[in-house]
Amino acid sequence: MKLLYFAWLKTKTGLSEEDVSPPENVATVGELLTWLEGRGPEFADALSDRDAIRVAVNQAFAKNSDPIGPNDEVALFPPVTGG
Repeated sequence: MKLLYFAWLKTKTGLSEEDVSPPENVATVGELLTWLEGRGPEFADALSDRDAIRVAVNQAFAKNSDPIGPNDEVALFPPVTGG
């Protein structure tokens, strides 16, 4: 699975992207975020406010209950505002 981090999520995690292999019991977006939080203090800090994070799976907005798979691209980013 390829993870992409944008804006302050990139700054807090220290990564712009990475390839990961979550455990088999990580099957949804929400479970992925919980697993990521446990990877270290920088991830726990970056993901501490779930309401401030948007997720896209294969370039489509996703909810916590949406499924994920090993070949998916998952992007994490803050809400975007326009003007």
